[in-house]
This record gives sequence, C-alpha cells and structure tokens, in this order.
Amino acid sequence: MNKYIDLDFAKLDIDRIKRRGYCEAVFCECKSNDQLLNIFRSFKEAGSNVLGTRASKEQAQILMEKFADLVQYDETSKTLTLIQNEIEKIGEIAICTAGTGDVPVAEEAARTAQFYGSNVKRYYDIGVAGIHRLFDKLEEIKKANVIVAVAGMEGALASVIAGLVDIPVIALPTSVGYGTGFKGLSALLTMLNSCAEGITVVNIDNGYNAGYSAGQINRLIEGKK
Repeated sequence: MNKYIDLDFAKLDIDRIKRRGYCEAVFCECKSNDQLLNIFRSFKEAGSNVLGTRASKEQAQILMEKFADLVQYDETSKTLTLIQNEIEKIGEIAICTAGTGDVPVAEEAARTAQFYGSNVKRYYDIGVAGIHRLFDKLEEIKKANVIVAVAGMEGALASVIAGLVDIPVIALPTSVGYGTGFKGLSALLTMLNSCAEGITVVNIDNGYNAGYSAGQINRLIEGKK
C-alpha cells in the first residue's frame, strides 16, 4: 500500500519517489503560512527533499526563519527548496527564451529540472525578432538531450528551434504579450498548431511541468530509471 502523511488539510505523498522516481512538489500559492510550515516540517521529518513552487516572499521568509540554511528561495522563479539529500545531476537540458520577459517562467522550469537531477544550460533572449542570436547559440543548444523553448507574444520560438534540431522540444508558452496575446493563449495556440515535428506543449506559464517533463526525458536518455 502506498504511504502518505495525513495532515487533514493535505495528504503528503511520501511514496511518490518510489512510484515515479521523483518526490512530490508543493504548490505554495493559496496555502496559508501555517499549512506550508506543517507541510515542509513533515517532509523534513520524513527525510525528503522538498520543492515549492509559486511561493511568495513572505512564505519564503517564514520557512527560511524556521529551517535556517536548509531552505533556499529564488525570487525570480518563486521556487523554494529544502534539500537534505545530495542531488546528483546528469545529462543536459537547454532552456531557451524568446525574450527577457519570459525568464521568470523559464527559471521555474530550470530550477525544477535541477532539483530533480538534471544539468541545465540557459540561453535567454534569443527570440525570432533577432534570429541571429539563436543561430549564434544553436550548436551549443544541440548538445542537450532535450530543449525547453519558452515564449510569449506569438510563441514562434519553439517551431523555429524544432525545425533546426533532431532532439525533443518542449514548448512552454508564457502570458507575456499585449492584449491580443490573450494572456498566453496566442502563444499556446501557435505552439499547438506548429508544423514542426517533435514538439510537446505544456500549459501557459507552467514552468514546473516543462522542467519536470524535460527531466524525465533527460533521465531516460542518460539510462537512469
């Protein structure tokens, strides 16, 4: 029978790492400070590393005061980590953004992938508005096992990259853009309708899922199950 910790308001899936290879993450948004403290305390007592996403600065400060140097917070990606066990990193994931405005979502993907054991290289602000910037980095990008292409506006970056490489591309649309971008819907539809083969699309601003999925692909390519 699978194991979990019952906190009444939450059921912590401490057995997930055995079933899926990766431990559970905590979506911090909408959780009270007390709830978050109890969740992190329980995972700590269970001897688990913890990744928190969409965490506020206030939440981070409370956890850092409680758990001292074990907890690290990245304000750009809004991710929290509590690391008790050393993380071995393998392979390589390339995280590419069209613009600087896409970096917060890209960093959520990058830090998720790193937490789950992948090496990450970042290639930021290489979008199609100045496509020579992409070409300058293309040979380096091709060395990765998988690429995460992060773009708002019209979301063209994923299609362009996928047409130039022979490795999996995860398209990550962001809500960056003007009114007719419809908070990322335009980028999402562009990516879903791409004619370039080998693209997998995740939800708008879902850096966590992009980083997680990229990590799974990287892990399989590296022969780690």
